[in-house]
Amino acid sequence: MTRRDTDSDAAALRQVELASTTEGLPVSPSMGPALQTASVRARATLVDRRVAFIALLAVMVAVLGAFAAEILVRLIHLVTDIAFYGRFSLQLSSPADNHLGAWVIGVPVIGAVLVGLMARYGSEGIRGHGIPEAMERVLMHQSRIPPRLTFLKPISAALSIGTGGPFGAEGPIIATGGAMGSLIGQLVTVTATERKTLLAAGAAAGMTATFGTPVSAVLLAIELLLFEFRPRSLIPVALASVTATAMRFAFRDTYPMFQLPPIAQPGLLAMMIYVLVGVLVGCASIGVTRSVYLVEDLFAKLPLHWMWWPAVGALAVGIIGYICPRTLGVGYENISALLGNNWTVAFVLAMGCLKFLSWSIALGSGTSGGTLAPLFTIGSALGLLIGRGAADILPQCGVDPRVAALVGMAAMFAGASRAVLASVVFAFETTLQPMGLLPLLGGCAGAFFVSCLLMPHTIMTEKIARRGVRVPEEYTPDFLQHARVGAIATRDVVTLKDSQTVADVRLWMSSGLNGSQFGGYPIVDGDGTVVGMLAHREIFDPAISATTPLRQLLHRPVRFVYPDTTLREAMQIMTEQDYARLAVVERRHRGKLVGIVTGTDLLRAQTR
Repeated sequence: MTRRDTDSDAAALRQVELASTTEGLPVSPSMGPALQTASVRARATLVDRRVAFIALLAVMVAVLGAFAAEILVRLIHLVTDIAFYGRFSLQLSSPADNHLGAWVIGVPVIGAVLVGLMARYGSEGIRGHGIPEAMERVLMHQSRIPPRLTFLKPISAALSIGTGGPFGAEGPIIATGGAMGSLIGQLVTVTATERKTLLAAGAAAGMTATFGTPVSAVLLAIELLLFEFRPRSLIPVALASVTATAMRFAFRDTYPMFQLPPIAQPGLLAMMIYVLVGVLVGCASIGVTRSVYLVEDLFAKLPLHWMWWPAVGALAVGIIGYICPRTLGVGYENISALLGNNWTVAFVLAMGCLKFLSWSIALGSGTSGGTLAPLFTIGSALGLLIGRGAADILPQCGVDPRVAALVGMAAMFAGASRAVLASVVFAFETTLQPMGLLPLLGGCAGAFFVSCLLMPHTIMTEKIARRGVRVPEEYTPDFLQHARVGAIATRDVVTLKDSQTVADVRLWMSSGLNGSQFGGYPIVDGDGTVVGMLAHREIFDPAISATTPLRQLLHRPVRFVYPDTTLREAMQIMTEQDYARLAVVERRHRGKLVGIVTGTDLLRAQTR
């Protein structure tokens, strides 16, 4: 196999790195040779002591995230009471019960102006609902979130939601928890992969502290932030989620967030209709997603600085809130009423449409707020309408409108975000209705199918996709993590002796004899021990004297791997230490050469 030069191997190595997920092993040029060699030894277990350390940090992040979630919720209550009722209170109150009359139109505008000022002079990162921004930080910035967002994001969300913004608190809380995890990961020496785990742990803790949904929080972290399913990341995130659940129990009761009477086991025809509900709501989720970004594009055409866009959007929020006060604020009580089938068809239709209109305009304006609660409201309203229609047309089908509303709630989020497993489990954990699991699975699968079929990006990924960020959509086993160097290494290797002069080697290379045109060569001493690697271009450097022995050209320490080293670990050494090729030696006799491996070898293995 012909090796051309160092540059081609380096280019091939970069292609392999882009085609796969970086492991993030703690190997750096500042580490000593012995420590670097130890870092590439094949691990006998899936986890190690390092995982225990990261898990401990994740638990600490969860405690902080749970406190932050509780503070944010209380802060939203405080702003709501001050803005709509003129009183100082941290207790739950809904802006829907206000008596401000037409003055209610101005309340969201005041909050939006404050958010715009914070975004302009504090951090533009507070804009949006938080999850896409966290995803971008994971994919493009080694999970580093600016520390100031840890404080600015919850404050801006409290102002936006507390003054009537039609958002949920979960998005900002997830973003705040993730920012805390990222901050801890920046204060403590960890790898980018470990920092990503801490960020996901903080996000999962924030969601759990809000809804009391530990399992769906872990699934959401896997599907939207981790982009992997490995023990090294799953264990810390799971422990963080459990810790946040315990913290939530300390702050409030243990009842499910949305309480429903017992649900009956669905029959065959009812199941078919529930799946149809999921498909129809999934189609609606596509329209919802596109509408949000259409509104965002329209705002971009306004002859105003983006700082004022939230105020323009809040004006629409206030007008709609004056017409239908239930569209203001988080509206978890609306979801409970929809799941309980407590409203007339006309009111469900009006409230669902107006909530969608208010939320899409507000979110498109670039203010601060979450998407989960509005999506759940819109989805449950649509599911309830379909379920009622099916029950009226086919009275013997056994369709329960409450179950249809539950399926619609989960299917809307599954279609818009494609976090299908998190959607199913979330709906179960917030109601604790086991008979709803099968309809949820069928409905969310239907929504997921039409979303994948008809929409290239989700409500979570469209924004960062426009910036050229590619978000992983599928999770497959990492071939480089399982294949071994010994399986792809070139074993028929031509070596050069360190005592040979540059003139002798140049003469031999110019002869065109077999093996003289390789891109690089291992250099061995008199005992046959590998002492370094030299590239073809290094030997032909015109600045080097022809009488110089090869040993004097070895300015970098030799880097070697073993036959049982994984391709992932070999690639990590090459990329972080800028080596185009590595010597492969026996584990028992480190100086005995077995072969060499290059970036081209890794690319060919990845292709196979």
